[in-house]
Amino acid sequence: MSATETALSALERNWGMVDRAIEDLDDAVLGTQLNSQSNSMGWLLWHMNRIVDRFVHTWCQDAPQLWVKDGWSDKFGLDDDINNTGQGWTEKQVAAWQLPPKNVLVGYYDAVKAAAREHIQSLSASDLERELTLPPRPTASIGSFLGVMIYDNCVHGGQIAYLRGYYKGMGWFL
Repeated sequence: MSATETALSALERNWGMVDRAIEDLDDAVLGTQLNSQSNSMGWLLWHMNRIVDRFVHTWCQDAPQLWVKDGWSDKFGLDDDINNTGQGWTEKQVAAWQLPPKNVLVGYYDAVKAAAREHIQSLSASDLERELTLPPRPTASIGSFLGVMIYDNCVHGGQIAYLRGYYKGMGWFL
């Protein structure tokens, strides 16, 4: 199995789990925070897709992100700052965030998944070795950044799955 096949296998398993976790949830459950120090499932889904969109488009291809190109920032009622992924948001910013309707949230998720599949499948071994300098991060290969992106995606997918079980109980992941 190639490195890109391994990467896509991990992402597909995570995305499948997230798909099942959110499939029958309404906006109220998606937007609920356990407490002021926690993120909602909807916020986590938005954030994990902002990370993937930035990785695939800005970092790997120097191309416009779907966030701006396809008008998702407007649909979410947020600015078109390509580096606004929610990382580093304060408790106050997270609390003020307005969950868009589920179809918008899932529409962006589906668009990002499709773009990521297409791009990652196209990466060659030499593409994965190409070095990126993205201050303040140390210079690293696309393959290294891909590993970080997959890790981040799976962590947030697991958080979404946990919250699904917390709010709706066991038995959903069969």
